[in-house]
Amino acid sequence: MKVCHIITRMIVGGAQENTLFSARGLADHGHEVELITGPSPGPEGELLKNEKNILNFPVVECPYLVREISPVKDFQAYCFLVKYFREKKFDVVHTHSSKAGIIGRLAARAAGVPLVVHTIHGLAFHRFEKPWKNRMYILLERFAAKRCDRIYAVAQAMIDQSLNAGIGKKEQYKVVYSGMELEPFLTSVREKTLRQSLGIPEDALVIGTVARLFPLKGYEELFRMIPDLVKKYPKLHFLFVGNGTLREDLESQAEKGGFRNRISFAGLVPPHEVYRYVAQMDILVHFSLREGLPRAAVQGLASGKPVIAYALDGTPEVVHPGSTGFLVEPGDTQEAEKAVEFLLDHEDKRLEMEANGRNLVKDVFGWKRMSDILMEDYKEQLAEKQKK
Repeated sequence: MKVCHIITRMIVGGAQENTLFSARGLADHGHEVELITGPSPGPEGELLKNEKNILNFPVVECPYLVREISPVKDFQAYCFLVKYFREKKFDVVHTHSSKAGIIGRLAARAAGVPLVVHTIHGLAFHRFEKPWKNRMYILLERFAAKRCDRIYAVAQAMIDQSLNAGIGKKEQYKVVYSGMELEPFLTSVREKTLRQSLGIPEDALVIGTVARLFPLKGYEELFRMIPDLVKKYPKLHFLFVGNGTLREDLESQAEKGGFRNRISFAGLVPPHEVYRYVAQMDILVHFSLREGLPRAAVQGLASGKPVIAYALDGTPEVVHPGSTGFLVEPGDTQEAEKAVEFLLDHEDKRLEMEANGRNLVKDVFGWKRMSDILMEDYKEQLAEKQKK
């Protein structure tokens, strides 16, 4: 098959890793694969710079494909893609992310691509967005859904939310959990030298996050909890893995609050190194207010760490209360703090959850499994189309 994946940006992020592994798996099986992406500048980092050694397919940059709403550039991107798809004659165009998902699907259908599919990694419309933007996003997603054959979702919650918004038909959807390189997490051990370089005391209990330092990622809520927690637990330490626009503000808050020495900012860590940092944690917290299904939660569970997170989107599909972690209602920092304290006080429960988490994710979230599911579904969909 000739397959083209397209995504708005290849920053360091979950949707981007998913796209990279989806394309890599197809190329490994001998299919002709290309990836189209827009420019990827910014504090989130550029994923492809870190993963050049595993690229076994060409990457094309579309200069007009940008994240911001830009009628002129959006139309230019559409024209670029229609022309490119017609020239290349792909069998499948697989779109990712909201902007590339809408423009890419419309362009692929206009270019006559036989099979047009899309993956929902997270929905653009959500409770924290402006009402007019949500209406616009929903209308655009409805329009694009009519111009594609299959819609994959990284969690059943994404399908339910889409159908409730009138996007697509039930038979269009299929859950394909987001794949990742799990083995390093499953076999990870703490490295003393890394711990020392991060300034984490040897005997510290560590609460960690793996998330960009951006609004809606839960840092505002977490920082409301930290002052009480550091007073109650003298050996408690925090490890933040990620970078972003909030870093300077968070460091300033920590300084003013008198607990800067209790936080280690790891900064932007290449995806293939993240397991080393998660291994330093005793508990992983994830208070992001909008998600598909958070890779950080899966990575934490694969590393044997209980996860405390908000009960929204796809998170409840892997964080099972009392078994692999705890769920709290979004914004309820009081209950979140209680959950943290319970796990800090009960090492036996943390050890029990270690086995439960690993058993839950080890056979479901491997990237080769994800890629194989997509590949077989492409074949089935194309075969069905040829019968018609």
